[in-house]
Amino acid sequence: MTKAELVGKIANDGGITKAQAEKAVDGFVSAVSTALADGDKITLVGFGTFSVGERSQREGRNPRTGEKIKIPASKVVKFKAGKTLSEKVK
Repeated sequence: MTKAELVGKIANDGGITKAQAEKAVDGFVSAVSTALADGDKITLVGFGTFSVGERSQREGRNPRTGEKIKIPASKVVKFKAGKTLSEKVK
């Protein structure tokens, strides 16, 4: 599903205009992005939890040359599905 399809679905299900639905989706994405950048965890009961995890430095290989390279430590976004969402998907 694309963003446009999601906006259309929200507008249809919520009985609002597509412009209002797009503002809501943009607001949600912005709020989640800002919270994760600040190191916060977002929990939506029944849907899931967004959090930030740490990935340690590791060694990899350049696929073209086979040369060993160091991959620097980084932060990654994690999502753990809630019980209700997991049951709907099954």
